[in-house]
Amino acid sequence: MPLTPEVVTANRAVVARLARLGVSFVPDEEPWFTIDGVENPRQIGSDGSGGAFVLLPPQNVLYVSSEGRAGMIADTFEAFVQLVVARPYWLDILKFSGGGELQEMRRAAEALEATLDDEDDVNEAREEIGNSLGLGVPGDPVVALYEAVAASDTIVRATDGSPFTTLFNRFSIDNNPMLRNAAA
Repeated sequence: MPLTPEVVTANRAVVARLARLGVSFVPDEEPWFTIDGVENPRQIGSDGSGGAFVLLPPQNVLYVSSEGRAGMIADTFEAFVQLVVARPYWLDILKFSGGGELQEMRRAAEALEATLDDEDDVNEAREEIGNSLGLGVPGDPVVALYEAVAASDTIVRATDGSPFTTLFNRFSIDNNPMLRNAAA
């Protein structure tokens, strides 16, 4: 049986663990963006920074940030959950991607993993979610994230009609002393 939002939300322990990794399965009440070609986008959740997760046909997951950035982050809902579990700091990987450079994303992932505040709690959440949902281990979540964002051609617009930009940001870990030191 494929992993769906309904399967995940039926398991309260998994929902609580995913919330600790930054994903809430409570969608926004009011839509604050539109998606070209999609009349009624299905928002499946949000994150602590005000971003929205949207499930698009056939099962792609789109992320819309409150900062005016948007893009596909996973080819399937299951790949989305695997990404969140494997790399709960996935949005920061994109922030420090050097404009969409895979090598910069790898460097960022390594540095971010080294700076996890509560590594034991995160690792426990990873294990419990994986076991509860029967998740396989993703091959390379950084490559999957890179490929999903790079191939994203969905146009998301603010309520005033202005288009959102890519999720790739221009920073690298070299712009952040804490991450630069963690990678050294």
